[in-house]
Amino acid sequence: MRGSLPESLRDVLPRADIDVEAALEKVRPICDDVRHRGAAAVRELTARFDGVDNASARVPAEALSRALAELDPRVRAALEESIRRARLVHRAQRRTDVTTQVVPGGTVTERWVPVERVGLYVPGGRAVYPSSVVMNVVPAQEAGVGSLAVTSPAQKAFGGLPHPTILAACELLGVDEVYSVGGAQAVAMFAYGTEECAPATLVTGPGNIWVVAAKRLLKGRIGIDSEAGPTEIAVLADETADPVHIAADLISQAEHDTIAAAVLVTTSAELADAVEKELPGQVSATKHSERITEALSGRQSGIVLVSSIDDGLKVVDAYAAEHLEIHTADAAAVAARVRNAGAIFVGAYAPVSLGDYLAGSNHVLPTGGCACHSGGLSVQSFLRGIHVVDYSREALAGAAAHVSVLADAEDLPAHGAAIRARFDWRVPE
Repeated sequence: MRGSLPESLRDVLPRADIDVEAALEKVRPICDDVRHRGAAAVRELTARFDGVDNASARVPAEALSRALAELDPRVRAALEESIRRARLVHRAQRRTDVTTQVVPGGTVTERWVPVERVGLYVPGGRAVYPSSVVMNVVPAQEAGVGSLAVTSPAQKAFGGLPHPTILAACELLGVDEVYSVGGAQAVAMFAYGTEECAPATLVTGPGNIWVVAAKRLLKGRIGIDSEAGPTEIAVLADETADPVHIAADLISQAEHDTIAAAVLVTTSAELADAVEKELPGQVSATKHSERITEALSGRQSGIVLVSSIDDGLKVVDAYAAEHLEIHTADAAAVAARVRNAGAIFVGAYAPVSLGDYLAGSNHVLPTGGCACHSGGLSVQSFLRGIHVVDYSREALAGAAAHVSVLADAEDLPAHGAAIRARFDWRVPE
């Protein structure tokens, strides 16, 4: 793409084709079944979709403690460091109540109150995601959520329980309420509650299209963080970038899924050529080469050539990537100009892989272009701002005339009457 840029960049940039609306009609009967039949429906749906018939969806406490006891010490140490760094970042996000004196005798306080109960979804499938346990649980705990539960798909290979590394991460974080449930039925379980699982007020965490569709369907009944789709990486680079680094980073995200997106935006045709030459060798040397090859060759991935960094910024802002790496001269200054991204990784030594595990940032991020209006999971995701209004009689008197005028202007005279009732007349008995 050289010269002038198309007016609707978002429509021409590569992106995975995910039809959540079509999935809605398939998850609707699943969610309705859980709503009406509770735990029995969850059990049958888990047997149908995961091939596991669990008498109870709740993971026994002894399974959690055993998973941690048997965890590879190196994995435990890495998880503990990931938790420590995530706590540092998320603890700093805590909000304090703020009281503003509007007039003498009249104040508004913004109180930050955590949601009562959250359901945290951790994906199963092609990979194991103990890191997603950390990224969901830590901000919820730091926000002060009093009740939280984790769910992850039942695995035949592990006796019907989630992967033991996921269970170990839960135990390490002090989460004792864990369920072996995945897919749309897990979201419905949190939304409606069952005999085993109390309903939640908020559900967070990434998942497959069925999870996304269930979150869309049940939004309103529950709060949701986002409709997280396939992972994506965009890289903005100039001639100073190292093609080996960029190829490795594109591959790292393509490793997640055959529909994962990997997009390079560059001012340098030479760099683009060098990255294309570098990719085959690195792909062939990695474990999931077939999956990665499919992702990199899909319509959701590609290379975009631009004439300048200014044009490159227009492209990446239009794309609004989940993960955006900046590999340019003066990368920090370029990164500061980005408006739309789930997370920004600055320079050669801040790859997305660092953010996935150990940067301290959160890896539950908006996908599908939603970073233009939404942010990633944080302590704020689990808090609600409540305004507390406290006015004296004198302070209300100072506002009474203006309230009455505005109420009449909106043809809502009873609003003004509710003010006047406190001063010059009373509402008839």
